[in-house]
Amino acid sequence: MKQAHFREKIARVVIWAAALLVMAVLGAVVVYILYKGLPMLSWEFLTQIPRDMGRAGGISSTIVGTLLLTLVAVAIAIPFGIGTAFYLAEYTRENIVTRIIRFSAESLAGIPSIVYGLFGFIFFVIMLKLRWNILSGALTMAFMILPTMIRTAEEAIRAVPQSYREVSFSLGGTKWQTIARAVFPSALRGIANGVILSVGRCIAETAAVMLTAGSALRMPASLLSPTRTMAVHFYMLATEGISMPNAYGTAALLVILIFLINVVANMLVNRFVGKKESR
Repeated sequence: MKQAHFREKIARVVIWAAALLVMAVLGAVVVYILYKGLPMLSWEFLTQIPRDMGRAGGISSTIVGTLLLTLVAVAIAIPFGIGTAFYLAEYTRENIVTRIIRFSAESLAGIPSIVYGLFGFIFFVIMLKLRWNILSGALTMAFMILPTMIRTAEEAIRAVPQSYREVSFSLGGTKWQTIARAVFPSALRGIANGVILSVGRCIAETAAVMLTAGSALRMPASLLSPTRTMAVHFYMLATEGISMPNAYGTAALLVILIFLINVVANMLVNRFVGKKESR
């Protein structure tokens, strides 16, 4: 018994040490980026377009390009990702088709982003003649985030207790009514987490976006306009040594933007789920 308790204490110490190490590394990165970048954030930096290849001006066009590309990519991926997850979890049994779909999703999740960029460049930019623009980048990013949405949504749906479905069916509910009124609200929190992860990946992506959305510094006029996202702008400024202060300012705004998106999304989900559960 003493040996078992000793092993339990050792395991607890190791687990806590691993968690604290991860938190320390994350905190160090975030604090360093904010320390270097926050002094650069000003109204002019946020509202002016980049000038002189990014050495002067601000990053307003990259902010707009990032938000537009992310919104379009997520809007395209959500119906296909969540629809596929409901098909796998609710509308079919385990067979060769479901195994192929899951294997495909897992394989897509392991493909490097530069390969997605090359695919988007060849298919959307060249073959479909969409050229470098926000739409080409968003379509490429939609393919990239599909596996994340499918897997997280399917796990969230399967985590809903079977008794919820049985009660709905016993009251005369149809399959769709059961999904819409019992399964989906209960799985919403997990589905939303997958969407948030996808949004974060879209905002932070560089390689795939560079090859499909272009790198224009002017303000995008439509979805068919080329743009440079904040992640690409930070990459260009840092790797080419154009302006490290502006690069740190862009990185700091990226960190803040991703943090705000996570906080706001979780608040909305908690409020929506809370209303559903209180009824």
